Amino acid sequence: MSKRDYYEVLGVTRTCTEVELKAAFRKLAMQHHPDRNPGDKDCEHKFRELNEAYEVLKDGDKRAAYDRFGHAAFEQGGGGGHGFGADFASTFSDIFEDLFGMSGRRGGGSGRERGSDLRYNMEITLEEAFAGKNAQVRIPTSVTCEVCSGTGAKAGTTPKTCYTCGGAGKVRHAQGFFTLERTCPTCHGRGQVIEDPCAACAGAGRVTRERTLQVNIPAGVEDGTRIRLSGEGEAGVRGGPPGDLYIFLSLEPHELYQRDGADLHCRVPISMVTAALGSEIEVPAIDGSEAKVKIPAGTQSGSRFRVNGKGMPVLRSKQTGDLYVQVAVETPQKLTKRQKELLAEFEKLSSDHTQPESSGFLSRVRTFLDGLGNRGSYSA
Repeated sequence: MSKRDYYEVLGVTRTCTEVELKAAFRKLAMQHHPDRNPGDKDCEHKFRELNEAYEVLKDGDKRAAYDRFGHAAFEQGGGGGHGFGADFASTFSDIFEDLFGMSGRRGGGSGRERGSDLRYNMEITLEEAFAGKNAQVRIPTSVTCEVCSGTGAKAGTTPKTCYTCGGAGKVRHAQGFFTLERTCPTCHGRGQVIEDPCAACAGAGRVTRERTLQVNIPAGVEDGTRIRLSGEGEAGVRGGPPGDLYIFLSLEPHELYQRDGADLHCRVPISMVTAALGSEIEVPAIDGSEAKVKIPAGTQSGSRFRVNGKGMPVLRSKQTGDLYVQVAVETPQKLTKRQKELLAEFEKLSSDHTQPESSGFLSRVRTFLDGLGNRGSYSA
């Protein structure tokens, strides 16, 4: 049976680059790998065919000879691409990781595993976020066992090298013509076993305790800010390094202010007399002082005024946001007879000049109705 053209086997052109060649090989090798197609003789044949073609074309000299003489260049001991070469092992390790999600290279187990990171949710007030604070947190976590000093072994003994993997933490397993490397089932990748475990920690090298930690919350933190305390997480297994503790901050809703970055927004009701005649009002600021806001005569409901520097501090800087005061003109309720009479008299004395927005609206309504052909009158 004649051999197929190597370029045809890999699905590339004769002018393809090394990168294109390698990419085509990796894609097809993963597709036809015997471990992905157990018992499929056709896939096993294609996989060997792919390997042979790639072994030749990835080598510049062999590729030049193949381009000139074809398969004849490697007949009768000419150095054809049969079997697995050393260079192939390097390239195929990438494919191994794609197939099985692990490295094909051996690695020793140390038995010292890093502890897990911990998360602590803390809710603070807006005032605390403004000024910053030192807080205490109580966290149940794993700490190094004092009895065995984290080794997990009974006092006077030490962990032994795993007899299954010889301390490597991994075992090799032959599957077809390919060798897999998996975590050792005896020591679970640690490379060591404890024959006589510590009674206090049952061989884990750590025990559960409640710890009290000091947390410095800087001024200006925002909702969702994360504070990392290095090395304050769970203790590592059998003397391994500890994990980290992450403090996640959330801000309680405030009864006066809404926060937008470093700026604060506050809604303040004012009487219609204040809005009409103008005045100066005092608004409480987040720092405890009183911010004076000048309300000009004729102020409309929804108008907003800025007070510089009365917002939140910007985290780790000397800058400060602003306070925005939005006024809401309040309509009086439960009027007395005399008050109603005065308002009715005021309405009679009102003109387009005193209520320009209402007059402008009425004008736009009339124009709209005229455009519809409606000649009827409209009044508020």
